[in-house]
Amino acid sequence: MNDYFNKQNNNNNNNNDNRPEFEPPEFLRNFGKKAGLIYVLVILVVFIVISKPYTVVNSGEVGIKVTAGKFDPVPLEPGFHFFIPAVQKIILVDTRVRILNYKRLEDLGSFNSSSQGIKTNDAITVLDSRGLTVSIELSVQYRIKHLSAPQTIATWGLSWEEKIINPVVRDVVRNVVGRFTAEELPMKRNEIANLIESEIRTKSDKLENQPVYLESVQLREIVLPQKIKDQIERVQIARQEAERAKYQVEQARQQAEKKAALAQGNADAIKIESQGKADAIEIEANAQAKANNLISKSLTRDLLYLKQIQVQGKFNEALTVNKDAKIFLTPGGSTPNIWVDTKNQQRDSVISQ
Repeated sequence: MNDYFNKQNNNNNNNNDNRPEFEPPEFLRNFGKKAGLIYVLVILVVFIVISKPYTVVNSGEVGIKVTAGKFDPVPLEPGFHFFIPAVQKIILVDTRVRILNYKRLEDLGSFNSSSQGIKTNDAITVLDSRGLTVSIELSVQYRIKHLSAPQTIATWGLSWEEKIINPVVRDVVRNVVGRFTAEELPMKRNEIANLIESEIRTKSDKLENQPVYLESVQLREIVLPQKIKDQIERVQIARQEAERAKYQVEQARQQAEKKAALAQGNADAIKIESQGKADAIEIEANAQAKANNLISKSLTRDLLYLKQIQVQGKFNEALTVNKDAKIFLTPGGSTPNIWVDTKNQQRDSVISQ
């Protein structure tokens, strides 16, 4: 039996030797040479996708490259940046304007404290100059300086806002408000707001490397104790009453002055009118006197004698008509004669008496 199987194997080997040899395609023959390079590229792509050794810095941000725990002092500008995984990392820092609000806890429910770039803290409780408790609500707008951002993060950490802005604001507000009494706060609101902003700006600029830029500080509300509110309200009511009384007195004074001015005007008008009449009479009298003076200067003895002759002639003519008439001659003959008609019995009886 073994001879049989050996014979069969020999026959099979003879048949295989007679078959033509198989040759693979050319690209398969070259695949073995390039396989190593392809494997390396695939592994590299997979590594890049998994490890992601790059980041994108957007507008309004800066990147801070950290190499083995050391911060690069030059910030990365917006764009595409690579780093070495496990050795380097890039921290993104927002350089846009940020807002820190100080509000009372009961008002926080309606405020979206999770908004990007907006943080909310409780209102600042301070004591006035007499030790009364006052709450101050305000908003602070600020931004980190991008050139000094690496030094700021290296010094203060990512929670730099709570370590820089919040302590400065609270300290300044307490110092400023503590200079005034609670009653003065509403009346001197603008002065207090200006002092708070000025001192916060000054104090933040004194920090090392001047890490932040203060945009503005807005004093929103001064919350006073209820008894102070009531007292201020009473004072305001009294002041309004005093102002109303003062206004009424002023109105009465103006009315009196108006009446006095009207009376003075009437008196002046009467005076002017009387003066005008007097001046007119004086002018007329002066004119009459002047006329009389001119007439007197024009009268001569011969003219008067001529007038007498003319009058005498008229009397003579009258006697021809009424022979009972009586003639009275004035002394000196310088004035016309007077004659009376004696036909009038009543007149004649009067004259005879």
